[in-house]
Amino acid sequence: MVAVAELWLPILLSGVFVFIASSILHMVLPIHRSDYGKMPGEGEVRAAMRAGGLQQGSYMFPCPGSMKECSTPEHIAKMEEGPVGFMTILPNGPMSMGKSLGTWFVYCLVIGLFTAYLTGLSAAAGTEYMDIFRRAGTVAILGYAMSAVPDSIWKGVSWKITGKFIFDGVIYGLVTAGTFAWLWPDAV
Repeated sequence: MVAVAELWLPILLSGVFVFIASSILHMVLPIHRSDYGKMPGEGEVRAAMRAGGLQQGSYMFPCPGSMKECSTPEHIAKMEEGPVGFMTILPNGPMSMGKSLGTWFVYCLVIGLFTAYLTGLSAAAGTEYMDIFRRAGTVAILGYAMSAVPDSIWKGVSWKITGKFIFDGVIYGLVTAGTFAWLWPDAV
C-alpha cells in the first residue's frame, strides 16, 4: 500500500500532462472541429429567446410540469410536433476560457487523486511499471472516458461526439498511467 501523500508528484504531473494533451487534441488536431453545427435560423431563434427573457441555465423542451404530465395527450403532441431537446444557456458575453481551463485543470487533479488513492490501495512501493500502468490506467480511463456516455444515453448527444470524448479520455488515461508508472515509489 502506498499513501496518497507519497503520490503528490504523479498527481500533479499527470494533471499537467493531461492538460497539455487536451490542449493538443482540442486546439491543434481537427478532431473536435465538427462537434457543433450552426443552428438554422439562428438569428431569429436568438431573438425569440431574448424576447422570452431566457436566462442562464439548463432547459428541456418541451418540459412537462410533472412525470404524470409526460403521458398526457397534450405533452405527447408537443413531443411529436418537435423540436425536442436539451439546451444550456451560458452567461452573456465572451466565454471565460481562463475559468474553464482552470476548472479543467482542477478536474485533472481530482482524477489524479482518485487514481493515486485506488492504485495506492492495491499496489506496494516497488511494484513493476506495467502493473502500475494497468492499475492507474484503468482508474484514469474510467474517470476521463466514461464521463461522456450518460450525455448520449439521456440527453441525445451524438454517439459520434461521445466517441470522440471517449477517445480523448483513453489518451488522458494512458498519459496518467504512464506518469504514475514512471514516478511510482521504489521499495524501501
